[in-house]
Amino acid sequence: MDLDALSDDWTVWNETDEKLILAYRPDVFDSENFPAPCLPTIYLTRGKRTRRPGADRTGEDWYVTLYLEPEVSRDADSFSDRDAAVEAAVTLANRFASGELDYRALYQVPREAYLDELDDLTGRS
Repeated sequence: MDLDALSDDWTVWNETDEKLILAYRPDVFDSENFPAPCLPTIYLTRGKRTRRPGADRTGEDWYVTLYLEPEVSRDADSFSDRDAAVEAAVTLANRFASGELDYRALYQVPREAYLDELDDLTGRS
């Protein structure tokens, strides 16, 4: 699977040899309709982010992480090669766009009004 199979709701925000960033409906998450910091993004990166100062990423595996907000994310899936990680990122993005992904479970503190609007946007309501 390649990026051509990506749902139209997702935009390739940035792509390099070491990362791929997908953004969900940046036309809607514009600070007027939805808060810009809540822009759902999928990061595909080589190496896992570390918490050590001065170290950015470690390892050779590829990681796919969905962020719903800066502090709300889905645990990363890891893959040994980029092609498998791209396929997983596209599958995850398409599941999100079609309303198949239970993103509400990622919130420790529910934001019901916002999540109801996100349900409408993704067709889950």
